[in-house]
Amino acid sequence: MDCIFCNLPQKSIILENELAFAIYDKYPITKGHILVISKYHHSNFFDLNDAEICCIRQMLCDVKTLLLKEDSSIKGFNIRSNVGAIAGQTVMHCHFHLIPRRDNDGLSLIGGTNQ
Repeated sequence: MDCIFCNLPQKSIILENELAFAIYDKYPITKGHILVISKYHHSNFFDLNDAEICCIRQMLCDVKTLLLKEDSSIKGFNIRSNVGAIAGQTVMHCHFHLIPRRDNDGLSLIGGTNQ
């Protein structure tokens, strides 16, 4: 299969569990932006089974804990998964963005406000 996430070198992986793994985003929105990726090739969130959803959730929590230990300037997070090209999905393999947020990071939310 010609999928970048299915063919990642093991050295790219930060953390992993039974059904998910995490890597740093190649094009980070903020410092520490991490992708949590399903180990099995599914196009999007709606194709995941319950066990995969649980493992991805656990991986998001584990990565959050890791980031907070490394960087005390992090004050919050955005979790995002795009579904379909029209929604901004560029790799058609289910993944979630965990985006650390800091005071005055300049990143706006949908709608143009930073609340």
